[in-house]
Amino acid sequence: MFFGLDHSDLQIYWWVIQSLLGGLLVFMFFVQGGQGLIDRLSSNEEEKSLLITCLGRKWELGFTTLVLFGGAAFAAFPLFYSTSFGGAYWVWLAILFCFIIQAVSYEYRKKEGNFLGTKTYEVFLKINGILGVFLIGVAVSTFFAGSAFRLDSQNFVVWEGEWRGLEQLKNPFNYLLGFALVFLSRILADSYFINAIDVDSIRHKARKDIVINTIFFLPFFVGFLAWICLKDGFGVGENGVVELIPYLYLQTFLHNPLILALLLLGVCGVLLGIYQSIKGVRGIFALGVGVVLAVMAVFLNVGLGESAFYPSSSDLQSSLTIANASSSYYTLSVMGYVSLIIPFVLAYIVYVWRAMDSKKLTSKDLQGHSY
Repeated sequence: MFFGLDHSDLQIYWWVIQSLLGGLLVFMFFVQGGQGLIDRLSSNEEEKSLLITCLGRKWELGFTTLVLFGGAAFAAFPLFYSTSFGGAYWVWLAILFCFIIQAVSYEYRKKEGNFLGTKTYEVFLKINGILGVFLIGVAVSTFFAGSAFRLDSQNFVVWEGEWRGLEQLKNPFNYLLGFALVFLSRILADSYFINAIDVDSIRHKARKDIVINTIFFLPFFVGFLAWICLKDGFGVGENGVVELIPYLYLQTFLHNPLILALLLLGVCGVLLGIYQSIKGVRGIFALGVGVVLAVMAVFLNVGLGESAFYPSSSDLQSSLTIANASSSYYTLSVMGYVSLIIPFVLAYIVYVWRAMDSKKLTSKDLQGHSY
């Protein structure tokens, strides 16, 4: 099956997988968004514990998706993995730190005798919920803005400057996606709480909060799309030479109807999910599908278009494409068979999700276990 495909077809296949995992990861950010809302949506300690317990049943899924995203990048596009994670390591260490303190917080927040105190672990959750998501948004923005690196003859990365990825914070355009993801994660969290918790006061506050976060989310998201569509893109010619091409990413959307359709369907799904959450309780499902499709469209644009998906702003010819950054034909083929288990994993996640949320959480559920 996979051994009968061309190498280029396998590279496309694995970039689609990578894009899907990216979409699922952003959807799972509802956990991070909820962590930033625990004080805003609660009126007392009992409601706060209920919100954290609701998130505590799902946080591992998001962490697992992040690991899968990184693992797929390592296996399918090792040169990208070594260049980004090995070069821009300060920003990735900051992201990793944000997720480590999240895991520690869920484990020890309610443990007897924890010397840091409950409030400290709640601050850790908020750091993960805001800073962790923001930094991931900045890191993904470098797919369009470029990074200050070059590769030597042995493909070892040489990073320009000492900040190792944190220099991207100097580019204000990278903030657009960072803030868009922060507010989107909060919209997802509000929608999830409305669906999962049967407490009228929390649902009422969550519905009001969705409106507020949508007002902030839309300008940043539209601004990000406008930025990538109007900026010069890192195009790859037939001879493999990388050069700056005006409106490249806009042209990719217009010349690939399927990618454009995914983006439009995703945006419609997000808007529908927001409306359903404000009016009812099941908006998280349309919202989740919309987020996955929209994020996939963005990844597919930069990876499958005639562009470098990890461009170098210091040396254009060091830019990475799915062709020069991928694993060998044999590796991609063998991994293709491994990827066939993904639908079963997704089915299991859906099954567990439905089992957990079949009964709406109430204050009575805190009598057993809370995080």
